[in-house]
Amino acid sequence: MKHLLSNLIEALREELKEYGELLALLDHQQQLVVLRQAQDLLQSVATINAQVETVHAARREREQHQRHIAQQLQLKEPAAFAEIVPQLPPDYRPLVQALVQENNELLVRVHQRARQNHLLLSRAAELMQRFINALFPGASSGLYNDAGRLLTGGLPGRSLYEFTG
Repeated sequence: MKHLLSNLIEALREELKEYGELLALLDHQQQLVVLRQAQDLLQSVATINAQVETVHAARREREQHQRHIAQQLQLKEPAAFAEIVPQLPPDYRPLVQALVQENNELLVRVHQRARQNHLLLSRAAELMQRFINALFPGASSGLYNDAGRLLTGGLPGRSLYEFTG
């Protein structure tokens, strides 16, 4: 049992570390939006996506160790930590409970920051679209494919000075 608990504790710590890294990347992305560093912003999206995959892997690892503990304690799957912790040896309960609580709190912060960043990015895109529409009245905004290429519409073939009259 001690070996299983050690594995679970290590997995909880690893998950906490990965959530912390994701939060730091989201904070950095927010700074890039505020500072209008578009090129770095694109790179940050790729870095965040990679970190999300790392978080998912850490979560799967923790869930596997959580299942092993639940099986050892003869609890029905899926057993939540609320069911597991009271069944643990008394010396381990505070540590496991604290790690679970820290992970939950950090996950809430990650969700909040991701929503904030989404709103910031959406607002920036909306403002840019308004700017383009004001600069080129009547121009179609167009749609983009997965490669970022314009599928339809686009700007008319006239020069800029013809638009500004």
